[in-house]
Amino acid sequence: MDEPIDKITVYYDGACPKCVRDRQLYEKLSGKASDEVCWFDITGRENQLEALGIDPKKALSELHVKDKTGRVVSEMNAYILLMNQVPLLKPMAWFIGLPGIRPLLARCYHRQVNRRLKRRGLID
Repeated sequence: MDEPIDKITVYYDGACPKCVRDRQLYEKLSGKASDEVCWFDITGRENQLEALGIDPKKALSELHVKDKTGRVVSEMNAYILLMNQVPLLKPMAWFIGLPGIRPLLARCYHRQVNRRLKRRGLID
């Protein structure tokens, strides 16, 4: 799959029902801004991820987003980048970026993702 260079690319787990629901919610909230986002389902695309410099195991446990310049960011930085594209979500992106909030949310996020991956049998 070729990724457009004039859009943000979100690498998401299309086999994860919660990830799919999150994508649908983002598209609903973003309206026309969703036209600026390319969604890349990482399921079964380990070779393509490696070619992009993304560790497939990390791609399952952390959101990765490539900006319009080709820079790939992950985890909370990826959420901040994505939310900043939508006026309605910009205040949340600002809040997530606060020094005391970011590490707390990152810990909660990883705990939740690890539980989901264990339930799916993808990690021990």
